[in-house]
Amino acid sequence: MKTTVELADDLAREAKRYAARHGLTLRAVIEEGIRSTLRRETAVRASFVLRDASVDGSGLQPEFRDEAWSRLRDAAYVADQEQRPPDGQGPRAPMGMTPTSPGFT
Repeated sequence: MKTTVELADDLAREAKRYAARHGLTLRAVIEEGIRSTLRRETAVRASFVLRDASVDGSGLQPEFRDEAWSRLRDAAYVADQEQRPPDGQGPRAPMGMTPTSPGFT
């Protein structure tokens, strides 16, 4: 593909000198620069590893052990809404408690 690219004068001069020193064309230097940038971005994305954020415990509560994910999600969000104070302000109650549970402040 033929295209026109505007380069800063100093960058164009440096790229031409680099090409001459290495027996390359300016086109080859520009193409390699683009390829290098794209490879680096791909390598950064490919190297992402999600950290292990698991917690100690005995797993799911018995009533949820064989349930579908949708049931777990629904239970969590319904519980979350039930635990909020009526005005939507203030702290949320821990799972399994409501704002009126003993010990909730």
